[in-house]
Amino acid sequence: MSVTPEATAIRPFTFEFPDAELEDLRRRIEATRFPEKETVEDQSQGTQLATIQELARYWATEYDWRKVEAKLKALPNFITEIDGLDIHFIHIRSKHENALPLIVTHGWPGSIIEQLKIIEPLTDPTAHGGDASDAFHLVIPSMPGYGFSGKPTAKGWDPDRIARAWAELMKRLGYTKYAAQGGDWGAIVTDAMAVQQPEGLVGIHVNLPKVVPPAIEQALIVGNPLPSDVVLANDEEKAAVEQLDFVYRHVYYAYIMGSRPQTLTGLVDSPVGLAAFMLDHDRDSLAMISRSFAGEKEGLTRDDVLDNITLFWLTKTAVSAARLYGENKHPFFGARGVTLPVAASVFPEELYQAPKSWAEQAYPNLIHYNRLPKGGHFAAWEQPELLVDEVRTGLRSLR
Repeated sequence: MSVTPEATAIRPFTFEFPDAELEDLRRRIEATRFPEKETVEDQSQGTQLATIQELARYWATEYDWRKVEAKLKALPNFITEIDGLDIHFIHIRSKHENALPLIVTHGWPGSIIEQLKIIEPLTDPTAHGGDASDAFHLVIPSMPGYGFSGKPTAKGWDPDRIARAWAELMKRLGYTKYAAQGGDWGAIVTDAMAVQQPEGLVGIHVNLPKVVPPAIEQALIVGNPLPSDVVLANDEEKAAVEQLDFVYRHVYYAYIMGSRPQTLTGLVDSPVGLAAFMLDHDRDSLAMISRSFAGEKEGLTRDDVLDNITLFWLTKTAVSAARLYGENKHPFFGARGVTLPVAASVFPEELYQAPKSWAEQAYPNLIHYNRLPKGGHFAAWEQPELLVDEVRTGLRSLR
């Protein structure tokens, strides 16, 4: 099959969600049938009834999608066909001449919404406490099956293929020297790019480092004790093993999305069901978001959370996004042999805190490692100032 120049051209992208779709969303929220209250006093059974009821009340009566929609529309949005699939992306060029191009990849249950707070500080550093020499040109794509990108109709869109598509995207944009950044799936895709070493990629920054020794991760995945020849060198490594053991025993959402995504049909039919599922990503994030809906000031506001969930709802991408878990062929956290320069940032409420000793083994060209004082899984979204500083500092030597 030949690919026409028109298909591979970079085309401006616009979108519009009519009032009728938002009215239907509100009607569905108001018609929600809630379950009974959980039989425990904590979040060990998942998203608690009080949290999801308050989310539904706010979503139906106070939340305004048009605010974030206006922010998205004000950005330069584009689409191009890569490897047979439409890829949507935001592309913001800095006014500073020597800016470093940077492709930033979101995760699940995230989207391009995750990156909105870091765009201005990274592209216009002089207006946000930085120097012109810290400027970046940003490329922020929606992963296949997410947001405004196309939904794969056949298997095969795994992180390695996405990484190759991102390299093609940067090539089409004319960038001959660039870096890559990501967390969650974004870190996995970014790591895959570094393994592939496409022409022009000079280094990466990740905020969920893939550094776990293979023998340790393989044991934890299946719930076995560590092999007798594995020695944990320090308290950081011991803590990381405990955290990873907890993760692999509790990432139920990943198991069902990876094996039975089509069973999640209800997520594209019930907005409140979608919200309850997306909130329950990890223990610390759920606790933080629950506090936000209880009225406490947190890293993520109620609007932040609903902006992202509403994008999933309006684009009908809950199931298409879930399929990525089944496409992935690599362990989530395991080292893969990256030799390019790597900057790594470790947030204290992340799924696990990557020990520096493991990072040095996994990334022989580790140019930056830092443990942050606060923040969790959604670093760009929750602690944008800290992540911006980490990206500036971590990639400075690659300019």
